[in-house]
Amino acid sequence: MRLGFSKAEEDFRAECADWLNAQMAGEFSDIKGITTLTEKAERRKEWEQQLAAHKWSCIGWPEKWGGRGASLAEQVIFAEEYARAGVPGRVNHIGIELAGPTILTFGTDEQKQQFLPDIAAGSTIFCQGFSEPNAGSDLASVRTKAQLENGKWVVNGQKIWTSLAHISDWIFVIARSEEGTKGPRGLTFLMMPIDQPGIEIRGIQQINGDAEFNETFFTDATCPEDSLIGAPGEGWKIAMGLLAFERGVSTLGQQMGFRNELDAIIAAAKANGSANDPLIRQRIAKAEIGLQLMRYGALRMLSNSDHSKVDGAALTYKIQWASWRRSLGELGMDVLGQAAEVTDNPAYEWGMLPNLFLFSRSDTIYGGTNQIQRNMIAERALGMPREPRGDT
Repeated sequence: MRLGFSKAEEDFRAECADWLNAQMAGEFSDIKGITTLTEKAERRKEWEQQLAAHKWSCIGWPEKWGGRGASLAEQVIFAEEYARAGVPGRVNHIGIELAGPTILTFGTDEQKQQFLPDIAAGSTIFCQGFSEPNAGSDLASVRTKAQLENGKWVVNGQKIWTSLAHISDWIFVIARSEEGTKGPRGLTFLMMPIDQPGIEIRGIQQINGDAEFNETFFTDATCPEDSLIGAPGEGWKIAMGLLAFERGVSTLGQQMGFRNELDAIIAAAKANGSANDPLIRQRIAKAEIGLQLMRYGALRMLSNSDHSKVDGAALTYKIQWASWRRSLGELGMDVLGQAAEVTDNPAYEWGMLPNLFLFSRSDTIYGGTNQIQRNMIAERALGMPREPRGDT
């Protein structure tokens, strides 16, 4: 496992940092430090295009498709410097980190030509249609149906918690295309344009006042027959491949965001005197140790070159960071004390640390609840018997 970077890689880090910091101090200074995904959405679409214009949008992709063919170390460095510079989260992270790599791996040449250039250019925004009201972390229980009729897939059903669907152009959807199937069998992975009469999007206001998530309804919504990735019935395989990309190099950038949050808590503790409390100091030290352990664990996970085996470290990462960050949000509130419970903003808007606390309540739920993560660790990493399920 490599714990450091070469001189050439550190030179690349300086290049990344110089460009990102110049952007945040110049033309795009108005978006620096934004912590929610919906604030200034149109301006952040312009930022996506700025990244693309300078070949920073998807640096790990092949140059043919708008990337730089960057090494794993370079991708890690860019993700870290992106967060360190205070740049807001990518509004097209679903396209760059999930849809794009899935198309690169499983898509046809025609699909690559259709989608990849526009994703890389920041002109096509993707969202993900997996979770349903009765199938959140349990993807195998989806009920949304897809039927092939007259050369088109016709989709009916509902998805929920669809991040940024209201500003997206396309959605990839897991739907049940074989009548009578259960569990992972009979699922198909479809790419669908959102701007059509058969798709309705309703926003969901979150506890922190943001509205990143949506309900998405499909009523005879359509897409061409060749819009599926893989073959009919291979949706589970494609989805599992896609979710593997979710644990990629962005994890190190995510941790740099955590670094910023922990630093804000430390600064607040010093400012209001709560740093003098030995229990607060102990909790800060524990958070620091946890963050360092996550970094080393992520580097070890990314250094694993044998992808033929189940990586137990990769399976533990989601539950590790989600539980850690939930505790971090609680620490932030305890450091601020009563000041965390009031805001000077006229609307329901909060500062960084109250927002951290409110949003982090969902970290152990979305993307696979802690319970689901424990099942995966037990069954796939440790080889323990499967939990009884209704589809068996």
